[in-house]
Amino acid sequence: MIWITVTLLAFALGVVVQSRLRSPLANPTLIATLVVAALLLLVRVPYATYLRDVGPLQGLLAPAVVALAVPLYRLRALLARQWRALIVGGLSGTLSGVAVDVSLARVLHVSDDAQRSLLTAPATSPVALQLAHFTGAPPVLAATLAVLSGLLGALILPPFLSALGVRSPLARGLAIGAVAHGVGTARAREEGELTGAASSIGMGLAALLVTLVVAGLSRG
Repeated sequence: MIWITVTLLAFALGVVVQSRLRSPLANPTLIATLVVAALLLLVRVPYATYLRDVGPLQGLLAPAVVALAVPLYRLRALLARQWRALIVGGLSGTLSGVAVDVSLARVLHVSDDAQRSLLTAPATSPVALQLAHFTGAPPVLAATLAVLSGLLGALILPPFLSALGVRSPLARGLAIGAVAHGVGTARAREEGELTGAASSIGMGLAALLVTLVVAGLSRG
């Protein structure tokens, strides 16, 4: 139970830092990850031990992802009018992300396990964790790369979209959700409910497309 407490306290620290600094780098998930990782290294606790101790928290991943659908229901009429743009944008963004991850993995000559894990990185971590059984990737590595992908996307993408002049809440949310899934959607909701709802759609489409890609490769 001690590592559950440490994880929750680290996240609470991240929330406090974010409320005071208002910086993209002050992301609660990023701060909690760094704090917990540093403590694990300091006391030399194996990651497998930590993972076993925080099992109850892992069980909350799926309900947390489902809860992101609440804004979708509230804004269903508005989103229904934009369904073509949302589907095309979400799927093309995810497909581009998968292509970049796979191409970079091959160019950099990373291990086979890393290549298989990167294939599911654009999906949210609960989905990546389940798909690891079909890709043959180590589940822990698949989930970790998915979380890292979300963290990097949540940090980099919002300011990058602003620099490009992208102001539309739908466009911003869809891009963030397709690239940074759950962590990005939490970040998108800070910009408004519409941005968060579009991000939820992007995240859902990303999970669907990655699952279909894995299914196709498994059959092949």
